[in-house]
Amino acid sequence: MEYEFQRNTLTGTLVADFSMGQEALGFWFVEELGECSEKYEAICQVIAKLQLNQLKHWHMVGKALSIELDDEQVRVFANEIESGEEFELEDALSLYDGESEAFCGLEDFHVVLQSWRVFIDDGY
Repeated sequence: MEYEFQRNTLTGTLVADFSMGQEALGFWFVEELGECSEKYEAICQVIAKLQLNQLKHWHMVGKALSIELDDEQVRVFANEIESGEEFELEDALSLYDGESEAFCGLEDFHVVLQSWRVFIDDGY
């Protein structure tokens, strides 16, 4: 999984660019996690419990994106996906799910999460 973190020097806004198919992870880091150290610590504790088999599944509903973790993988998805609403599209149109849902391994996610914290703490 490829990713890059940046901060817009003019506006101070955060940017998390992820490889194609993983864009939802970038949105989640920026929009749902941001610079909140409490959320970061809570998720690290959840990951530790999952790795020690003290927890089987965990999820957090965010403003626009939610996250689910189990002992093997992480799923980030737009809240609209779980709402059960179906959209009718013309035959020539289809939805691109890369920006609304992404999966990755728990270990990979933990590495990215730690990289995000270093990025935030260094004030880039």
